[in-house]
Amino acid sequence: MSAERTAGKARESFEAPARQNGFFADQAHRDCPAQPLQFSFQSGHFRSSLKAIAVNRHGEPLPWYTYPANHFLSGKRLETRRVLEFGAGQSTRWWAKNVAWVLALESNYKWFIRLRRSLPPNACLHLIPEDLEGIEKLPPREPFEIVALDGLDRLRCAEWSLRVISPCGAIILDDSEGYWGGEEKQTYPILELMRAQGYRRVDFFGHSPGGIRPHCTSFFFQSECFLFEGTEAPRRTIW
Repeated sequence: MSAERTAGKARESFEAPARQNGFFADQAHRDCPAQPLQFSFQSGHFRSSLKAIAVNRHGEPLPWYTYPANHFLSGKRLETRRVLEFGAGQSTRWWAKNVAWVLALESNYKWFIRLRRSLPPNACLHLIPEDLEGIEKLPPREPFEIVALDGLDRLRCAEWSLRVISPCGAIILDDSEGYWGGEEKQTYPILELMRAQGYRRVDFFGHSPGGIRPHCTSFFFQSECFLFEGTEAPRRTIW
């Protein structure tokens, strides 16, 4: 039986009796002891766990960032923005659907070949060594409004991101609780680098699609960052 059919049967076995007992009425649902199960289905966490890939409840790609970070991004106007990604995957597919253009860099050849077949025209994927050798030859040179660090040598990626990030942009570091170059002394060189360059930081800590343990996705930005202008209304719904 496929993962989708398994997820469907499990969801139906939960939702059918829940509807009969009124569990989806607002107040009753909030007080329901089965609420964690409902969250797992509604958020796509259950489906992501079965498929071992980051998706929402409809099977559509999600970044493997934490849910708080994903919820934050999904409430922003991104359709005119340009994104540079270090480490490609489901996030590349998500960015391509939501922004004007994405340049994704990947070091794993097999994953590069697999992903390249499924990307839309506004996503450009390049194979590059882990140490970023040859990155200077890659077009384009214009600033990016978002740079995402989720693969390769993250410390080198962070250093490079400072060259190409727009003054109104943000640098996203997934798994920011990791030392990433400071393992020997258990220090945080990326955080220290960003702090030294005058960047502020917001941490989005929580679970990610299909993940068992929570982790942290951090946003680094300066005063002009478009993500924190606050011009949009607060989100009223998530799913």
